[in-house]
Amino acid sequence: MNWFLFGSWDFLLAAAGYVLPFLFVLTVVVFFHELGHFAVARWNGVRVEVFSVGFGREIFGFTDRHGTRWKFAWVPLGGYVRFQGDANAASVPDSSASAPAQQPAPGDDGNFHNKPLFARIAVTAAGPLANFILAILIFATLAFFFGQYVRDPRIDEVRLDSAAAEAGLQAGDIVRAIDGVEIESFQDIRREVLRHPDESLTFTIERAGASLQLPVTPRWETVTDVFGNETRAGVLGVIHHASGVGDVRHVEYGLFAALGQGVARTYVIARDTLVYVGHMITGQRDADQLGGPLRIAQISGQSAELGWLSLIQLTALLSVSIGLINLFPIPLLDGGHLLYYAIEGLLGRPMAQRWQEAGFRVGFAVVIGLMLFVTWNDLRHLQIFAFLSDMLS
Repeated sequence: MNWFLFGSWDFLLAAAGYVLPFLFVLTVVVFFHELGHFAVARWNGVRVEVFSVGFGREIFGFTDRHGTRWKFAWVPLGGYVRFQGDANAASVPDSSASAPAQQPAPGDDGNFHNKPLFARIAVTAAGPLANFILAILIFATLAFFFGQYVRDPRIDEVRLDSAAAEAGLQAGDIVRAIDGVEIESFQDIRREVLRHPDESLTFTIERAGASLQLPVTPRWETVTDVFGNETRAGVLGVIHHASGVGDVRHVEYGLFAALGQGVARTYVIARDTLVYVGHMITGQRDADQLGGPLRIAQISGQSAELGWLSLIQLTALLSVSIGLINLFPIPLLDGGHLLYYAIEGLLGRPMAQRWQEAGFRVGFAVVIGLMLFVTWNDLRHLQIFAFLSDMLS
């Protein structure tokens, strides 16, 4: 009994170390996403009734002079902006509101669904766009004030029986390009290899002053980080010791160069995410690497242990992910609304209400199914079932 109490207390303390960073990261990302919708809606004359961070019952809030209720709610797994004319938080049109969407009633010009098509598209796309802008600003700010430490793309050691050894890479080789992509640092090698497991890549290397090209195929392997988290990724099997003078360079960036770095890093994260999703759809990668709220909470806590800079970088990474996910053409998400607007633009009129409602039901089922799936992945990854078994035995 005493072990159970102390074990539970330790578990709660550890959980608290994850919860606070998780709430910080998710609140910032959700707030900026909804702020994008809010700002462009106001700019287009849409009346915003509610701006909520979180779902469910309100914890606290206030009403501004425009009549918008700003609030924080109990379930911190997202947020929403509800416009005049919305039936719910998913911005489903209120079919009982009256008049056809394209014929605004007198005094009802703040109704979102009565706005021109381009205005509704702009308001909907503004949320994901705000996420990308947030990520760019975070990466650019970090690059401007702190610069970046870069390791030379030199191979100091090749693991026996590795993909690198099999391909003929040797200690002392300097990697100049991979499949035509210029390599400037050892981090660049790792990035390219991670996202191309079991794919043949052409390495352009410099060896003893001569330029060579070698075909290299990274292997699928289980990688363990400093916290013991295991993931499956492409592995080459090379090491850079960074022991010599000049091996690690500190690169400083001016304002415009820092902005370029912000855009570049945001692009790379978005590209790699889409490549992973594409490989998952085609069966080239397993979906068990997908994580949900519990995994995000764990990574948030671990990032906080490394310092606030790591936590802020995680915020930027999650912001890109949230922006991309919301652009998927699934009814209920922003991408689903944009799909409806694209169809409206092609037809010259809105989709029939019954088809929109059917799509939202399907989208709701897909989103709930995905949430259940990633939560199951989280529980297995965090070994919650093993913990409960040990605690109760």
